[in-house]
Amino acid sequence: MPVKIRLQRHGKKGKPFYWVVAADSRSKRDGKFLEKLGIYNPNTNPATIELDVDSSVKWLQNGAQPTDTAKALLSYKGALLKNHLAGGVRKGALTEEQAEAKFTAWLEEKENKVSAKVEGLSKADQEARAKALEAEKAVNEARIKANAPAPEVTEEEAPAVEAEAKNEEE
Repeated sequence: MPVKIRLQRHGKKGKPFYWVVAADSRSKRDGKFLEKLGIYNPNTNPATIELDVDSSVKWLQNGAQPTDTAKALLSYKGALLKNHLAGGVRKGALTEEQAEAKFTAWLEEKENKVSAKVEGLSKADQEARAKALEAEKAVNEARIKANAPAPEVTEEEAPAVEAEAKNEEE
């Protein structure tokens, strides 16, 4: 039975949500599957990906072929790297401890990159909100000045106010 690691669509129209599953390649896209390996939510920024790496590696070692999108997700979460390292351990190129150390170092580096992106996005969002607030304050001040009633001028001050108005026009 040929097995594929692929995405199974859930969610509503316009708001997709996917399960990453191991399924028989002859089954329908959203049909019967052998094992649920994780979830993928592209609606968040950055996209939410939760994946059981060990189960994914088990299926890859048993011959499951990932689709293009599933392969990108497996690569992003490190399942393909762990599978590659497990192959090196089987061949005797490195020990189990070395493979685990390499995988852990890669995970820490990846986590740092993701957290840096999240911080950058939140900082950009805060800056955008601050700019919008400043623009709104400026608009409100202009509206207040435009709607303010003209100061009443007494007969004694009238010639001085008219002279100021003429000077501003020139």
